[in-house]
Amino acid sequence: MSDAAHEFAVVCEARADRDAACGLADRVLLEEVDWLAPETLDSCRKWRGRTSEEPFLRWASVRDEFQSTGIKGIFGGFGGQPGALDAHAARRALLLLASSKHLPDAVLLVRDSDGNPERRTGLEQARDARKWPFPVVIGLAEPKRECWVLVGFEPRTEEEKAQLQKEERRLSFHPVRDAHQLTAREHGAKKDAKKALEALTRGDPERERVCLEETPLGTLSTLGRETGLAAYLQDVRERLVPILGGHRAPGAHSPP
Repeated sequence: MSDAAHEFAVVCEARADRDAACGLADRVLLEEVDWLAPETLDSCRKWRGRTSEEPFLRWASVRDEFQSTGIKGIFGGFGGQPGALDAHAARRALLLLASSKHLPDAVLLVRDSDGNPERRTGLEQARDARKWPFPVVIGLAEPKRECWVLVGFEPRTEEEKAQLQKEERRLSFHPVRDAHQLTAREHGAKKDAKKALEALTRGDPERERVCLEETPLGTLSTLGRETGLAAYLQDVRERLVPILGGHRAPGAHSPP
């Protein structure tokens, strides 16, 4: 069991997704909770997977883990409607976490939309389908996590300014202000978000980190409206911040 006061579970596909979502959430918590400081953050919250020992719950493993538990309650519609894309997967993940030996205090559902708007509908259906014993935060990157990083890119050198202009000419749109237009699914395609991000950051993980950790949250929210980043930051404010602020978050209910 963690020594942290609160545990927040994360459902995502890869470590990079987990690090981006959790890092951004930490920034919001530090900004909104006046008594919280960087040096006390680890004692106040822990990011976990299905258990406290796991860093996150991987989407690809949810079905197998769910089937191995024998948990019931996966069938049925969502408010009288059929489940949209990811609705059933998200419900399985939430049921898994709701059955944890040590219940998380909140859950983050982190996902790339891959250009499919049904994914948000599906995640929201799963969140709203029942009274979960924890708040559920949705972090849907439109269309890729890399677009969240791109909206935080601010040129710091003349070389970076020139590279940004070069990418804008190549794409015929601004890769930072219009990152949501990087919709290609094929790696290396003209509108591949990974390709644009690598061109601007030279593939440097530290430069990517700076985009999310040092760009003002207000800038990320303003430029990230179309990428789902603004919605995610707002969801964190509404559902995670009250937990550390001493008030019940929306969507939180006592365990049955």
